[in-house]
Amino acid sequence: MKPFPLWKYLVLIASAIFGVLFAAPNLYGDDPAVQISMANGDVPPPTLGEQIERVLGEAGIRALSNGAEEGRWIVRLEDESVQLAAADALRRELGRGFVVALNLLPKTPQWLRDLGAKPMNLGLDLRGGVHFLLEVDVEDVRKRAVERIVEDVPALLRKQNIRYSARRQVGDAGVLEFANAERLEAARRAIAKDFPEYDLSVPPDAPLSLQVRLSEAETKRIVDFAVQQNLTTLRNRVNQLGVAEPLVQRQGADRIVVQLPGVQDTTRVKELLGATATLEYRAVAEEDPYTAASTGIVPVGTELFYTRDGKRPVLLKREVIAGGDNLVDAAATVDENGGPAVSVTLDGPGAKRMFAFTEKNVGKPMAVLYKEREVVTNYNAKGEPIREQREIKEVISIASIRGVFGKRFQTTGLSSKEAHDLALLLKAGALAAPVVIVEERTIGPSMGADNIERGQLAALIGFLAVVVFMAVYYRLFGLIADLALFLNLVLLVAAMSLIQATLTMPGIAGIVLTLGMAVDANVLIYERIREELARGSAPLAAIDAGYDRAFLTIADSQITTLIAAVVLFAIGSGPVKGFAVTLTLGIATSMFTAIIGTRAIIHLIYRGKTRLRDLPV
Repeated sequence: MKPFPLWKYLVLIASAIFGVLFAAPNLYGDDPAVQISMANGDVPPPTLGEQIERVLGEAGIRALSNGAEEGRWIVRLEDESVQLAAADALRRELGRGFVVALNLLPKTPQWLRDLGAKPMNLGLDLRGGVHFLLEVDVEDVRKRAVERIVEDVPALLRKQNIRYSARRQVGDAGVLEFANAERLEAARRAIAKDFPEYDLSVPPDAPLSLQVRLSEAETKRIVDFAVQQNLTTLRNRVNQLGVAEPLVQRQGADRIVVQLPGVQDTTRVKELLGATATLEYRAVAEEDPYTAASTGIVPVGTELFYTRDGKRPVLLKREVIAGGDNLVDAAATVDENGGPAVSVTLDGPGAKRMFAFTEKNVGKPMAVLYKEREVVTNYNAKGEPIREQREIKEVISIASIRGVFGKRFQTTGLSSKEAHDLALLLKAGALAAPVVIVEERTIGPSMGADNIERGQLAALIGFLAVVVFMAVYYRLFGLIADLALFLNLVLLVAAMSLIQATLTMPGIAGIVLTLGMAVDANVLIYERIREELARGSAPLAAIDAGYDRAFLTIADSQITTLIAAVVLFAIGSGPVKGFAVTLTLGIATSMFTAIIGTRAIIHLIYRGKTRLRDLPV
């Protein structure tokens, strides 16, 4: 019998220890918890624990633990029955500066967490959570695109001194009227040169009118960009909840799916998904704002707003120089005097408009308008939450333009905290278009627990069926294969826990399939050993021949399965990817345990036994 290298024994022992340690966290289960984090992304203050203790004590709620974990403040509770009551009490007390969310957190002992061992993430179908299907309002996107035509095209014509007699919006087109055909043709050439994405046409019944509308390709691009921007924004906002393995992905042309495993508080999620915050840069009108505020008569082409303290009226021109859809990046910084500021970066079209405006208006004032739509929660006499939407529009800064700028500049007039908060909101991004929740589902922890129980039962039945078959059919060698199969299961769970893969019902199906396939290699090896024994080979020589000659066949079969798993992962999504990950890891662990694991055990049992006449196979 060939010698078995010592290093292979050491690798096998180390793998078994690794498997046990990193699979163990999955045995401890979860605690219902309330998760508290700062709305501005800062670390919660140390005094928060005392405040939470007082609030929960007044509500008669006992917490298992109350402390900071990974940048969030976590309150672990005894069961789900008090979880919602604790969250409501904390929201009322802590106010808008904090994000309070429901979650389920693992009970993993501290010594395992210190080693980096964590349980697998469970998908929505196993852990419970919330599912939303959001629809992007593409009509709003098209409407705003047409409004930009009505603003940008006349501005271009004025710049090139091409006079038009009237402008208006008709459906999805902007219409310009001219005094003669020469001016219309000059306008057509200028617009075609600067805005090649626009379709231009002259109506047969109005030969001196020029219709300007977006081309089909440009309309599709704008809508697609808006959906993609909303997708990115929603991902950034979901990250504020600190949910493990959230799913935010596009579905079809204008819909987005959001799944948050472990989260049961749909109200907070809806508030977060629908919130908007952005900036608009506008020119300050020359008319007296106090007269407009006192009489209620606002000059044509202007809008009346107030500063943040609500005391000073400001008249702004309706035309937006640059807005939220032009913001590429934002960061809190300081200005040249050491004061707080927000550094803003605009995209190409926004930078172009900003440069053109500042070039002509040096020394004149420009205002920064802050816009936010928020959901306000109040409580009635019975303590029931009443939620209302309101839109905030306030001028946060008015400053004279001291020089020409375009793509990058600073916004001042904020406190240090306001600059930090605004930079976070802008960096997360404003929604490029409103979203509507068209489907909402909450999967309770009990349903998830039922799925887990069924999945565990299926895996157990599959495992026991394979174990019994191998033990009966291959006797002692079958028991050795069963031991390797158990090690394979442990290593598979450990590997999924280490990479923090998400386990779903299809993933459990992948595990059950892996258990059935894992013994294929041993079946091939044992059948080869039987053939060698039938040919008259010595038992120890038959063992060596069985492992050596079956290896290529085993490798070929596993590689073809691996290719299928990689293809599933590449083109699949959601549950399909979960199945592919489980199958891929299962192939790797089964190859290791079936070939190295069983051979090591057989070598320990039969080495030195040169007088063997038969094998229990």
